[in-house]
Amino acid sequence: MIQIAIKLQDDLSNIEDQFSDRKLSKIYSTEPNKKPGQHQVLRKGRENRLLESAQSFRLSNSSLKVDEKIISKRKDHQYNFGRSYEMEHVDLENAKKNSNFTRSKFQKLAEEIDFDEKWFPLIEYLSTFGLKDSHLISIYERHMPCLQINLSSAQERLEFLLSVGVKHEDIKRILMRQPQILEYTVENNLKSHVAFLVSIGVPHSRIGQIITAAPSLFSYSIEHSLKPTVRYLVEEVGIKTSDISKVVQLSPQILVQRIDNSWTSRFSFLSKELGAPKDSIVKMVTKHPQLLHYSIEAGILPRINFLRSIGMCNSDILKVLTSLTQVLSLSLERNLKPKYLYLVNDLRNEVKSLTKYPMYLSLSLEQRIRPRHRFLVSLKKAPKGPFPLSSLVPSDECFCQQWAGTSLEKYLAFRQSLQLTDFAKKYQRKV
Repeated sequence: MIQIAIKLQDDLSNIEDQFSDRKLSKIYSTEPNKKPGQHQVLRKGRENRLLESAQSFRLSNSSLKVDEKIISKRKDHQYNFGRSYEMEHVDLENAKKNSNFTRSKFQKLAEEIDFDEKWFPLIEYLSTFGLKDSHLISIYERHMPCLQINLSSAQERLEFLLSVGVKHEDIKRILMRQPQILEYTVENNLKSHVAFLVSIGVPHSRIGQIITAAPSLFSYSIEHSLKPTVRYLVEEVGIKTSDISKVVQLSPQILVQRIDNSWTSRFSFLSKELGAPKDSIVKMVTKHPQLLHYSIEAGILPRINFLRSIGMCNSDILKVLTSLTQVLSLSLERNLKPKYLYLVNDLRNEVKSLTKYPMYLSLSLEQRIRPRHRFLVSLKKAPKGPFPLSSLVPSDECFCQQWAGTSLEKYLAFRQSLQLTDFAKKYQRKV
């Protein structure tokens, strides 16, 4: 019984409504900006060529000035971004003690892929962020010059990221995706890009999340790339200036991907396919900017066709998509179809009800829809006719007060029991 309960918790932790990048990969278009070709592992016989390549590498310095009123460096070298540097500062000595990276491991890497002995202090430091041998090799293959950075420079840059809200555990993820970040100076690059995010309205508390989601933004020129992208969103797409911050927070990648072609093609498609006016499409993009990255053929069209197949006309589909654009990101087989079947077979509702309560499609079938329906049925408080979808909208506490007339604890116990029973049936076990 305990084992089943534990497995249930693991199973429920991956609710179908929460889609990871991997699950959504099929409905996303291929990214227009490909990462640089990976370097092949270099052997000792190619050392001279490697050094020549490293020497030719130069980081283009940004000419942008930093608004010192927005970002200031404290005298004690703490960066004031509404967050104490001391709270995020990594105690390097203690981190080294807890690191599994040893000189013997380094020697092994040095023998296998020509790691320079001078790199050991830096690599030992990077290992305190959770980077293992395989991660270091990957960084080496993708962008070897970043490993030639001296320790103090790397510390200054990573500690700056921590000071503006990047989590310690996310540094590894950032370095794996954008190892060049070790080469970007604080004064000429990192500060100015963070200042840009602040200037478009991104709150300090969200800076770290945006950097983690799109670390490559530091490689883009503010004047020649980032600002023009924002202007395009406002002037061509039609997004309100006051909504730019919201759009960037919802989809940080929008700053580092070409959106001119994606906007034009999706605007044209939705206009022709659904007769959608521009203001409706702008609302969709504002609420769910990921729309600009979804593939039309593999992502958007199949979901529109599904809504048509269950009896929706184009005007109804447009209402649903304008209100809940993230429907375009939901899995057909694991999400939309099961919810539709439960709507008509168990809740005895018509498809038309989705135009009034489109959020039904975004709710979890296992965590909210089925438990609430079954709970009211068990209390004999469910109507004989169509089940009211409005009962699925409020919080659990409000649902218990307004609809069930019972305690929250009783409902939560019922839901857990129901989920455990369903899980046991799934694996053909008896509770």
